[in-house]
Amino acid sequence: MRRVVFYLFIIAVFLAAPLAALPRRGETVPAATPAPTATAEPTAAAPYRAVWVSYLEWQQVDFSTPETFSGDIAVILDNIRNLGATVVLAQVRPFGDALYPSSYYPFSHLCTGQQGRDPGYDPLALLVQAAHDRGLALEAWVNPYRIQAGLTPALCDASPAKLHPDWVKYTDTGAYLDPANTAVRQYIADAVGELCANYDVDGIHFDDYFYPTTDPAFDAADYAASGTALTRDDWRRENVNALVELCHATARRYGVRFGVAPVGDPEQNYALQYSDAARWLRQGTVDYLMPQLYWGQEYVKDGDTSHSLARLAGAWAALPRAAGVRLYAGLGAYRIGAGDGSDAGSEWVSGRALADQLNLLDRLGVQGAGLYRYASLFDASDYAGLAAAEVDAVRQVWQIDQRSKD
Repeated sequence: MRRVVFYLFIIAVFLAAPLAALPRRGETVPAATPAPTATAEPTAAAPYRAVWVSYLEWQQVDFSTPETFSGDIAVILDNIRNLGATVVLAQVRPFGDALYPSSYYPFSHLCTGQQGRDPGYDPLALLVQAAHDRGLALEAWVNPYRIQAGLTPALCDASPAKLHPDWVKYTDTGAYLDPANTAVRQYIADAVGELCANYDVDGIHFDDYFYPTTDPAFDAADYAASGTALTRDDWRRENVNALVELCHATARRYGVRFGVAPVGDPEQNYALQYSDAARWLRQGTVDYLMPQLYWGQEYVKDGDTSHSLARLAGAWAALPRAAGVRLYAGLGAYRIGAGDGSDAGSEWVSGRALADQLNLLDRLGVQGAGLYRYASLFDASDYAGLAAAEVDAVRQVWQIDQRSKD
């Protein structure tokens, strides 16, 4: 009955107010863009086994023509499918720019080498279709606030930072949209709606980049002007909460799931990035949470095991969750060979660290996992042999798991 009511609601929204749902910035969406379908319910029921494909992978992809792009992503998607994964977390908005034609953000420099230059085709439309052709769900991974890392990329005139300089804050790590600005939050949410309206994406995925600093000078004027009785830390958390709630509501209006991959340490999340992820779980303002648990089972530092995978996963699993909200875990494939800085253990050179971690998560009741990131599994030149062994071990776990559900 709940599913029937949900779909009736979606139909009502499309019939009653299709033009009012998302304000545009004076540009039209290309007519060839595929129409959306309501995907949140069916895909949420599938086994959640994801691989992140980041802007670092896009740097190795040939965007020069639709044919070269399609050829490169075919290799990536075939590898992900053959691993036994079911979900691709594709970074489509890494630096206040986009891998698709947008009324809110310029084309990414990753497409042509220059931000704002149109590659002449729609990479995201090709990516979504190619993923779905292989039976893979495609979630659009969005970095909500980051505009630049250092001075990269060079900003074009259509960048939000150029169009709305009062929306931007700067730190020694780069430029960021102001989390305290209500216009910024609406802009980000409208752009989430644009993705959901124009592409058959199976999810909207936020990473862990929220407040970029704890420095009081970052937003001293905003805080003073707010007149709030909240402490600065609580005020910052409320700003992030407001964004998450708004974007979740926007995605769900289209039947698209919305998830966040916060920092793996719950206390660091809360205190350093002002992300009250426990509240999102409890109140259901995410459809899933996937904390980045990038330490091994044997992790210990100066006698402290608090960041070991079992301890962190157990802490997240113990948090209250609203009905229907799922808990997944991100695992650090980039640790293969290089390790996680632990004072003990050699699990990251075992050739099956990730497979053993997946089995542990299953025992702890964690409902799915993501592997960060694609190149660490399939293009790891420094540890090619280890990476290949890890891929084989993960494939055995995920394919055995799939057969057990068939």
